[in-house]
Amino acid sequence: MAYISVAEAAERWQLSERRVQKFARDGRILGAKKFSGSWAIPEDAARPQDPRKPGGAASPKTQAFLLPMPLMNTTFALGQAAEAVAAISDPDLRQIACAELAYFSGRAEDAAAIAECYLDSDEPALCLSACLIFSYANLTLGQIQRARAALVRVQQSIDAFDADTPPELRAAGLFIVTTASVLLHLPLSNEMPELSAAFKYLPPGLRQFAVYVQAHQKYLASDYAGSIAVVENALNFERAVYPIPAIYLHLVAVMDAMSLKDPARAEAHLLAAWELAQPDDLIEAFGEHHGLLGGMLEVVIKPKWPEDFKRIIDITYRFSWGWRRVHNPDTGHDVADNLSTTEFAICMLAARDWNDGEIAEHLNLSVHTVKSHLSNAYSKLGIKGRRALKDHMLL
Repeated sequence: MAYISVAEAAERWQLSERRVQKFARDGRILGAKKFSGSWAIPEDAARPQDPRKPGGAASPKTQAFLLPMPLMNTTFALGQAAEAVAAISDPDLRQIACAELAYFSGRAEDAAAIAECYLDSDEPALCLSACLIFSYANLTLGQIQRARAALVRVQQSIDAFDADTPPELRAAGLFIVTTASVLLHLPLSNEMPELSAAFKYLPPGLRQFAVYVQAHQKYLASDYAGSIAVVENALNFERAVYPIPAIYLHLVAVMDAMSLKDPARAEAHLLAAWELAQPDDLIEAFGEHHGLLGGMLEVVIKPKWPEDFKRIIDITYRFSWGWRRVHNPDTGHDVADNLSTTEFAICMLAARDWNDGEIAEHLNLSVHTVKSHLSNAYSKLGIKGRRALKDHMLL
């Protein structure tokens, strides 16, 4: 049998090369074979009918792969996350969901190992999912160059989109790259569209997580009232509970409430997040956000769930070490990396204009103990007082 290249087939059929490659991957070109990483197209192959056009039905696999982060986009019953993963019929999507479950359960090594297999996938949604999981898992593992390489791969995937890329996949790409940047507190490119532009093309679970990302952006802009309003509106009007996005939504509300000096409101959101997370051991988000939660984990989780708290703090130390190795050099900031979690929590509150008495009451400490922690922190940071704290905090 004689073969032609993808480029020749694309010219013959008046399609983009990317579209021809996708048809070949999806088995829509009879006899197409892959040799040394490149597709060979039978010379007499018929032009496939485009499933996006009238008369052409998309295959289930093609449609499924338009949706990255499948577990994030699943409304599983609490305590049934593993069963939800097992129920995913497509084997590749199921593996991505396994990586998600490992990551959100604080098992970074397992998450990275699974995701690594899909970093070079020619299916964009698989590649994007794998890169996001792999990059963040490697922050916890202290593998900064591997994390950075995955972040670069995300951008390369987005840059490869062309005129034939469906809007749903464009939206997914914008979602992944914005999520990766905002959670590292990195500035977005001025050429990057607003995430809200993707909302109408995202499935419900990813749309809810996108609301979290949007609220996190407002938090970083010091619009705490606006951020918590976005979160509470989303939570009040959601038609179904997507546990992973909901956990993150509640945690950003804790951040906002503590910045607004409303610890009772913060506690309500923290307990709501914990109720969603505990049945499936989805503790990663709590470790990621510890420094932003204003000591709420110490006040609420530590007394009742001390063993879980220890695991969360272990995640915090490991994740924050890697996070700072990307954030600090890329932004020029000097977020502190030599404070204990207690010192950091107290300093965050002090930087948010909580006085020593308010901090002591909130954390159930004496004023003397608060002053001692602040003094130790000032010494470690090489500063003279709380006015300089903001240069070293997550503000």
